[in-house]
Amino acid sequence: MRITRTIRAVALGTALAIVAAACGGGGGGGGGDEDGLGDPGDCTVVDVAVSSEKIDLMRALAKEFNASDASDLDDGCAFVRPYPKSSGGAAELLANGWTGDSDPAPVIWSPAASSWGAILNQRLSEAGEAAMTGDAVSFMLTPLVIAMPKPMAQALGWPDTPIGWRDIAELATSPDGWASKGHPEWGSFKLGKTNPNFSTSGLSALIGQTYAAAGKTRDLSTEDLKRAEVTDFSQDVESAVVHYGDITMTFLNNWFRTDRGGTSLNYASAVAVEEKSVIDYNQGNPDGVLEPGEQVRKPKVPLVAIYPEEGTLYSDNPLYVLKADWVDATERAGAEAFVEFVQLAANQEKVLEYGFRPGNPDVALSSPISEANGVDPDQPSKLLQVPQPAVMVALLDRWKEQRKEARVMLVLDVSGSMQDPTDPADPSGPSKLELAQKAAIESLGEFKSTDDVGLRVFSTNLGPQSDQDYLDVLPIQPMADNREALKNRIRDLVPRNGTPLYTVTSEAYDAMLASYDPTRINAIVLLTDGTNDDGDDSDDSDQLQALLTKLKANNNGENDKPVRVFAIGYGTEANRDVLEQITDASNAAYYSASDPETITKVFTAVISNF
Repeated sequence: MRITRTIRAVALGTALAIVAAACGGGGGGGGGDEDGLGDPGDCTVVDVAVSSEKIDLMRALAKEFNASDASDLDDGCAFVRPYPKSSGGAAELLANGWTGDSDPAPVIWSPAASSWGAILNQRLSEAGEAAMTGDAVSFMLTPLVIAMPKPMAQALGWPDTPIGWRDIAELATSPDGWASKGHPEWGSFKLGKTNPNFSTSGLSALIGQTYAAAGKTRDLSTEDLKRAEVTDFSQDVESAVVHYGDITMTFLNNWFRTDRGGTSLNYASAVAVEEKSVIDYNQGNPDGVLEPGEQVRKPKVPLVAIYPEEGTLYSDNPLYVLKADWVDATERAGAEAFVEFVQLAANQEKVLEYGFRPGNPDVALSSPISEANGVDPDQPSKLLQVPQPAVMVALLDRWKEQRKEARVMLVLDVSGSMQDPTDPADPSGPSKLELAQKAAIESLGEFKSTDDVGLRVFSTNLGPQSDQDYLDVLPIQPMADNREALKNRIRDLVPRNGTPLYTVTSEAYDAMLASYDPTRINAIVLLTDGTNDDGDDSDDSDQLQALLTKLKANNNGENDKPVRVFAIGYGTEANRDVLEQITDASNAAYYSASDPETITKVFTAVISNF
């Protein structure tokens, strides 16, 4: 049975460019011969751009389709070839005619939610062009939930007592934190949320908390957003955020890693994610992707899904057969055949295997949508209406001012290797430092005027003292005062000498800890293109271990003063293993810019955490 759902349009035009900048990469080009999706033979290729959380499922279904009679067309055959592409990144590329990307222009587009189709059509309309998406089949569903460690949920009365955004706001503003619920050992209430400009789950969470503040389930208005109680409620919720992020996997992987050491309850109290993520986590697969040979290990402390009593939204995973000038009649016929194929009951049952709810209502819910995996097949009992486009734009604009403020030290590598050209085959091209300078300057626009940001650069033999490894180019102060000065100082940077990575990171961390502000997200953004090289021939493993011990102690509840170190590995010489150890120890995230040309996208993704 074919199901069609029309979801009310959501306008996120002002956020779209940001989303694409951070998430525009995707790649995979539809797979290779090793996964059975590389050689279409004489068949018509149907390229499919899908949001990354469902790429494994889509590839499995594509292989079955390609090998079945369902792929037969009146004149030949169809060969479906999916590849991962973030929802926002794909929307931006489609709005611009899919130019300048290594992946082929898709025939089918499947973002995480149909709101992205509305975004695309709005952008095209503003440019005087025809809509590219229409009504779409909902491939599968997964609701937005508040994931909590089971003991914490039980402390709030789960599963007998309904829990919602108002409980989150109450705990977030309680001066006693978890002590008010009889658990002082858990410290303050800590909330994880993704940036709604980047993430579907972050957007759904913002909609949910705003409806809760307004006391509505539909017809949210711009007048509601201006009400003092709505503004105050939103700021109360945001005050508990440990940091934002571009993807929920950052939080889930950190939770899973700290679970091994028995400190997961100190990292985060709750994170807004999709139901599927709770299932994956409890099955021992926090990022939802099993690499070859990877062994699952269930967590010591499982998560449970809280379906907010005020209501929630579904990510509906539409399948759009695009109305684009690059899609011909044969490709469209092949795409429509695949859409029909994935809606068959047998294939919708495969949806369940991957932790999603079938889009076909004729397929009953079953495992893994079960209490054993921390979720409730009878929930959600209340759904929210997606707001009107104008309301969504206003909601995101207001969030930029209501979100928790940040206090960030930018720590940039200016060692000699930063003068190397980004392309060794083109010595006259831009250097790594030049591209990094451009990326850093452009990303400063993501900070709001009340965020505190400063700049420290590092290399050996800096400053008046020969043993000085860093210079504070600009002190940490409000961006209202620092924005233009930061741009100018970043432009003036020049490459120097060695790379004293460990000592500089350690001293930057000490400085941030000494001036810690509990009302803000306290963090370091560390960019480096190499390994530790401080001119000392002695073994530097002791330095690294001392640094990691310090970071772990201060970020796992010992003093409740988390300072996150978000590291960017820049170029092919960056020591990813070491940088990941540093970010893991501080419960942050590592970002790879092994291709220097991607540094602007990566820098923007990092800044999404604040």
